[in-house]
Amino acid sequence: MLTRVLPTLILAVLLLAGWEVYCHMADVSPLILPPPSGVFRALMQNRAEIGMHAAVTLAVATLGFSLSVGFAFVTSVLLHFNGWAERGLMPLFVASQTVPLVALAPLMILWFGFGLLPKVLLVILVTFFPMLLSLLSGYRQTPPAFRELLGSMGAGRWSVFRRATLPSARAAFLAGLRISATYAIVATIFAEYAGARRGLGIYILSAKNNFRADLVLAAVVVSACLTLTLLGVLRLIDRLTAKGPEARSHA
Repeated sequence: MLTRVLPTLILAVLLLAGWEVYCHMADVSPLILPPPSGVFRALMQNRAEIGMHAAVTLAVATLGFSLSVGFAFVTSVLLHFNGWAERGLMPLFVASQTVPLVALAPLMILWFGFGLLPKVLLVILVTFFPMLLSLLSGYRQTPPAFRELLGSMGAGRWSVFRRATLPSARAAFLAGLRISATYAIVATIFAEYAGARRGLGIYILSAKNNFRADLVLAAVVVSACLTLTLLGVLRLIDRLTAKGPEARSHA
C-alpha cells in the first residue's frame, strides 16, 4: 500500500515546497497567491466554519449521487431491454452533457429556488450519464456463450440478465461510479456558488469577495479531500464486494 502512494506523496511534497519557496523568494502578495503554510494556517483558524460548510456540501453531494446511482441503474435496465428507447433517448442524454455547469446552475436556482432540490438535481444531471454509459457498455461485454448456455437451459431474458449480464457489467459500473464521484462535489459547489445559504460554494464566493485567497484555497483543499473520501469509499466497496463474505468478515 505504501509503495503505491509513496510516489504521489513525494510529488505532492515537492510541489508544495516549490510553491512555498516561490512565494517567499518572489515576495508574492498573500492576497494574490498565499503560500501553502498560509493556506494551512487559514484552514486551521477557520476549521469550524469551513467544516460546517463542508458537511452541508457533502450531504447534498451524497444524496444527489445516491439518487443518481439508482436512477442510472433503472434507466440502464429499461434501455437494455428496449432497443427502441435506447436509440431514442441516448441522443438526448448526450445532449444534456453539452450544457455547461456555469449556465445550468443559475437556471436550476432560478427554476427551483435556493433549497435542496436544485442542488440535488444538478448533481444527478452531472453524474448520471457516466454511470448510465458504463452500465450499458458493461451489459454488452457479457460473453455470448453465457447467454447461449442459459438460454439452452430455458432461462428467460430477465434470468439471463440477472445471472450473466449484470455480473459482467460490475467492473464497468464501478469505473462509472468513480468517474461520477469526481463530479459530484464539483456539481454541488457550482450549485451553491450560483445561490445558496450554506456550503463550500457560497463560502468560496464570500471569501473571494473579501479578497481572502487563503480561505478560497483552503475551501478548495477541503473539497478535494471530500472527493478523495468518496473515491476511497467506492474503492472499499469494490474490494469488499469483489472478495465476498470472507473479506467482509475480516474488514
